[in-house]
Amino acid sequence: MTVIMVLLTFAILLLIDYAHNRKQVLKPAVQTAKGMVARSVPALVAGFQVPENLRYHPGHTWALSESPDRVRVGIDDFASKLVGKIERIALPQRGRWIRQGQKIWTILRDGKSVDMISPIEGTVSDINEAVLNDPELARKDPYGEGWLLAVQAPDAKTNFRNLLGGALARWWTEESALRLQKRMPLAMGALAQDGGVAVDDLTAHMPDAEWASLTKEFFLS
Repeated sequence: MTVIMVLLTFAILLLIDYAHNRKQVLKPAVQTAKGMVARSVPALVAGFQVPENLRYHPGHTWALSESPDRVRVGIDDFASKLVGKIERIALPQRGRWIRQGQKIWTILRDGKSVDMISPIEGTVSDINEAVLNDPELARKDPYGEGWLLAVQAPDAKTNFRNLLGGALARWWTEESALRLQKRMPLAMGALAQDGGVAVDDLTAHMPDAEWASLTKEFFLS
């Protein structure tokens, strides 16, 4: 029931966002270096970083347009702090066609796993080998060296209309943080310990079964 209500809220937000941004043109990002996403000064929302130059899926993945049909994707800061220490990430192979909203990669921690959802549709053109060798990159630097996939997305412009950006992305992150606080009041109460930034591993002491249930709820998987 919680997931259904979340998805209904998201659908309403998309209609508002589309009406507000229907005349805007999707602008490709500037790459700072090969394999790295462009950086912007991230807004801090309820203890989590939300860079303005990205678009977000409600399952806490992000997408960045690098050209009219090339998109880089990864997990957002909320997801990185919720999953905690990552044991392994299983990524799709190059050449695989993925659909927006489809379960696309799997994160494993202490023998438990959770799937996450693709924010974009297209063909996987590249994967971040560095993350396969060091999965903690996805947690420590989710918007930079911890990116996961590059996708050739022939209908990227339409896909991006189904994602959240700007004020709506910030609202969604705040709403997620409020729901998490109800589930984990003690952990979220520690936000102020580092200038309001959420701790790296919010679920460090959570039983495995509860961790799996919590992450599936927030990642819509």
